[in-house]
Amino acid sequence: MSNKKPNILFLVPYPVRRAPSQRFRVELFEPYLQEAGIHYTIAPFMNERTWDVLYKNGSELAKAWGIVKGYLKRLKTVLIDVHQYDYVFVHREAAPMGPPIFEWIVSRLWRKKMLFDFDDAIWIPNTSAENKLASILKAFWKTKYLCKWSYRVIGGNEYLCNYARRFNKEVVLIPTCVDMTRQHNKVKEHSDKQVTIGWTGSHSTIPYLDDIMEVLQYAEEHLNTKFLLIANKKPELPLKNWEFIPWNEKTEVDDLLKIDIGVMPLSADEWSEGKCGFKLIQYLSLGIPAVASPVGVNKVIIEDDVNGFLCASNEEWKNALTKLVNDHTFRKEAGAAGHQKMLQGYSIAANKDKFIYVFS
Repeated sequence: MSNKKPNILFLVPYPVRRAPSQRFRVELFEPYLQEAGIHYTIAPFMNERTWDVLYKNGSELAKAWGIVKGYLKRLKTVLIDVHQYDYVFVHREAAPMGPPIFEWIVSRLWRKKMLFDFDDAIWIPNTSAENKLASILKAFWKTKYLCKWSYRVIGGNEYLCNYARRFNKEVVLIPTCVDMTRQHNKVKEHSDKQVTIGWTGSHSTIPYLDDIMEVLQYAEEHLNTKFLLIANKKPELPLKNWEFIPWNEKTEVDDLLKIDIGVMPLSADEWSEGKCGFKLIQYLSLGIPAVASPVGVNKVIIEDDVNGFLCASNEEWKNALTKLVNDHTFRKEAGAAGHQKMLQGYSIAANKDKFIYVFS
């Protein structure tokens, strides 16, 4: 990197500090950008009011107006404001629907060094029931062009990076990270008291729990466990002893520390291959062992019988949970192994130099 510090424009989809993907792939690096003397601006597409109604049924007018305002603001940014920046970092996409017009303007018209960051298989159609209109208007095909037009591409796992390499030689793997100095900086104290099995995530991924509901019912009945779900929307679950905690950034870590064993079931499909295992990263960073489906990056993060278990059948899930529930010493050891692995490979501190390198 030259002596001149770059000026960076981050084009992000969501309001600041509201969406996990953006927080952990962009916003948590802010202190390190500041320490390096790098100037930057974060420009969300969506305002907070639109974000608050986006995943609710109804409110179609508010959603539509919020999207229109987002497009108008983005147009001004890429036509006028962009000229003061050396790099333009696009997280996922510059706009939620339509062709990649803004990215084309940045990379092809103005010839700016554009960086494209993604942490899901976003070239595969995948939209929620609440936003059927969006599923029609989203241009899933644009991902390959964002890769092709970019100065560098940042992928959250090897599967995503391999996709990007089909269109661009400059691909950097940076996992979704946690800040184990400022935020995820506590460790679970395991005991022989009643065990809580837990899950955290957005409401769109709650249906994955259906795959292990029989297992959770078994654990509740035969292992005397409690289940804790942390999300942005409360579901209905066929469990007797369970608790819902609304996701809150301020209490996120303390809420996660109420969990003794984290779970991450996934379906074996292309979309799941693109997942970056963030649930597991959060659990393990806090010394909480995890049980997960052997899909995608889960197989890299989880070391079987070391920091958790990979389970493909209900019987394997039951056996894994039984061992972790009945042996709190093993839970502690597995949690410690997971914590160490996250420090070395999945913490902000371990990846900050690589993040800063992409702007060189």
